Amino acid sequence: MADLDALRARFVRTLEAARGPAGGPDPVPYADDLLRRWQEPQRRYHTVGHLTAVLDHIDVLEKYAHDPDVVRLAAWFHDAVYLPDRSENEERSARLAERALPEAGVPAARTAEVTRLVRLTTSHDPADDDPDGQVLCDADLAILASPPSAYAAYTAAVREEYHFVPNDAFRTGRSAILRQLLDLPRLFRTPYGASEWEATARYNLTAELEMLSLPPDAPS
Repeated sequence: MADLDALRARFVRTLEAARGPAGGPDPVPYADDLLRRWQEPQRRYHTVGHLTAVLDHIDVLEKYAHDPDVVRLAAWFHDAVYLPDRSENEERSARLAERALPEAGVPAARTAEVTRLVRLTTSHDPADDDPDGQVLCDADLAILASPPSAYAAYTAAVREEYHFVPNDAFRTGRSAILRQLLDLPRLFRTPYGASEWEATARYNLTAELEMLSLPPDAPS
């Protein structure tokens, strides 16, 4: 169970650091709005648990980032708008950041970088000279390198989010996503991600893809 008070405090620290000495309005209402969004009932994987995990992984990867506070703000916003039956969640999340962050006192350049990073989570394919994008994408994909039980829980939660999709269509769509990820030259772009997560993640993705390729009535 996610600690909402701890998450709220993390957001307050990040926002205050990102907006600098000029300050701005009380950060708590912005934190509460985001936490409300992350707790919406349609979510099963993209929950405050996922948000916490991404923030924790950014802490691990922080030394690779150019502006860790911007990366953390991007993590808060990257799935802030999430409807499983819509395809433009990243774009709508980026637009939410474009509206909220200037009002909260974040300078224009940092707001633009947050929104760029949020949009980057559509492809998870940051450039070689994009350390902030690499840290955010690695943190977002770190779940793929989970131990077997945690990876199984992740895939079950994703299926629950898409409960309205028939099994055959889900298997086809999920398989396409897995192949897209496996086709990336590297899943993880930071040195830590490449050394600690890449091999396990590729094993998990390949195993899931093979399972999805089995006939529905085949023994597991």
